[in-house]
Amino acid sequence: MNFDIFADLTWRGLIHQTTDDNNLPQWLNAQPRTVYIGFDPTADSLHVGSLLQLMLLRRFQRAGHRPIALVGGATGMIGDPSGKSEERNLLSVDSLRANVESIERQMRQFLDFNCGPTSALLVNNFDWMRKFSYLDFLRDVGKNFPVNVMLGKDSVKSRLGSEAGLSYTEFSYMLLQAYDFVHLNEAHGCELQVGGSDQWGNITAGIDLARRMRGTQVFGITSPLLVDSEGKKIGKTAEGTKVWLSPERTSPYLFYQYWINVGDADAGPCLRYLTELPCDEIQALDESRKNAAHERASQKRLAEALTRLVHGESGLAVAQRATDIFFGAEISGVNDGQLRDIFADVPSTELPYARLQGDGLGVLDAFLEAGLAKSKGDARRTVQQGGAYLNNRRVTDADAKLTPIDLASESVLVLRSGKKRYALLRFVR
Repeated sequence: MNFDIFADLTWRGLIHQTTDDNNLPQWLNAQPRTVYIGFDPTADSLHVGSLLQLMLLRRFQRAGHRPIALVGGATGMIGDPSGKSEERNLLSVDSLRANVESIERQMRQFLDFNCGPTSALLVNNFDWMRKFSYLDFLRDVGKNFPVNVMLGKDSVKSRLGSEAGLSYTEFSYMLLQAYDFVHLNEAHGCELQVGGSDQWGNITAGIDLARRMRGTQVFGITSPLLVDSEGKKIGKTAEGTKVWLSPERTSPYLFYQYWINVGDADAGPCLRYLTELPCDEIQALDESRKNAAHERASQKRLAEALTRLVHGESGLAVAQRATDIFFGAEISGVNDGQLRDIFADVPSTELPYARLQGDGLGVLDAFLEAGLAKSKGDARRTVQQGGAYLNNRRVTDADAKLTPIDLASESVLVLRSGKKRYALLRFVR
């Protein structure tokens, strides 16, 4: 306990609200505490929006506290109305179970589950909620919830005033999450719940329920939501696609590229919120954005740190290699999927695989088929002038024949004319 976690969170801008501004810092630093954060299992992977919360648990653990990661197998069946404009589709029990298992595996990349007293704990609220009957829950928990207090929560008020309204199912969500805090306090001595600023109503409901049911004092902290300088959620591409932590959903290359392209105004908060870089390095990167923004040192460091954290050294190496390929490095050791990510916006043409067999496909024909030349004569001039590239290697023989051995991956040839005009040929069997 020689590390002031509260001061570090404050410096990083990760404290939005607390339930006891005056005493919480001293209480938190006095001795090891148990802290929990809940995660929603609506998919088989967490996304960048969850990364801030994962890193918060990781910070608490490294400061000597015990983290609990709660996966909402029960609350996931209900759906949290906080920050939502309409009720979402409810998942089946089997889908939720599969999602929970995938998320549990993912969390083990970030938290240490075998380090003595501060070992992380992974729990699923379905394990205790399934033991309640409906009548038991109303009698033991529901009676401690004043409806007027629930109606006063922002997450409820905003939905009651909307066209979509609020179902009884969603209205009950607050009770379930509040009881999670009570259960974790009794079973594991958990005294602190942390969540995004949109969870303030649910967190304070849990604190109130612990007081009413058990006469226990517990605490809450909220962090800012992960949004950019325009108030839009960070972790979505320009096309609206989420950036996932799973390499099957978002490749290491696309993950790396997302952070490389973060704006200057957002790089500083992301470095503070999501990385474990020390204060002096982050401040030096702040200065670099003022004095040499064109070098994009902050974005490169952010992309490197987060890709290493999420995808490991091997994932970072793949991402950096793919980036080099996009900027002209010779292509080797990649697969179709990686090339698809690297050249997602490059024109692509399909040809029968048989065109590569026998005598092979003439290199001039390849440039013509790919749309990089208007005629064979045009293609020949490009080769003679040194501007034709196959898999980022200069083509020197205009009469060369391309065979399967020339493929950059299982089925793709990458052609380039000049410095920037790329095209792909995909060979289908």
